[in-house]
Amino acid sequence: MPRGSRKIAKHKIAADPKFGSELVGKLINLVMESGKKSIAESIVYGAFAIIKEKTTEEPVKFFEKAMETIRPQVEVRSRRVGGANYQVPMPVSTARQNALAFRWILEAARGRKGMPMANKLATEIMDAANGIGAAVKKKEEVHRMADANKAFAHFARR
Repeated sequence: MPRGSRKIAKHKIAADPKFGSELVGKLINLVMESGKKSIAESIVYGAFAIIKEKTTEEPVKFFEKAMETIRPQVEVRSRRVGGANYQVPMPVSTARQNALAFRWILEAARGRKGMPMANKLATEIMDAANGIGAAVKKKEEVHRMADANKAFAHFARR
């Protein structure tokens, strides 16, 4: 059997205990630092409590709406063709869309200053759901790059 031909099964993320959502479970795992899951849970649930208080909507549905707004459809990848590097626009797989969306939300939340992490996360999620904020800006930037490099799209088919 050739090397690397075996597929490794994706690890299943456990759903969070409060809402039973895998997406929220993944968010908790990504917020977690130094293995302190209870602290990460209190941050995420605190953020969701703030969202529920300010919007009177179901926080998990609101978070899913925010994720949907942030997920990128295309991104640019570097391809070397004939001694030159081209930024080639390519479609993004669902798993990578989620990974990028999570990364951008947390980066934007951690980049905010002057308030507790639960507040920063809640604010960023609400901004994302409303189509504003740093995470949405990042997605638009990626889409703009892909749009600007449409001319090199034919290199993607190699």
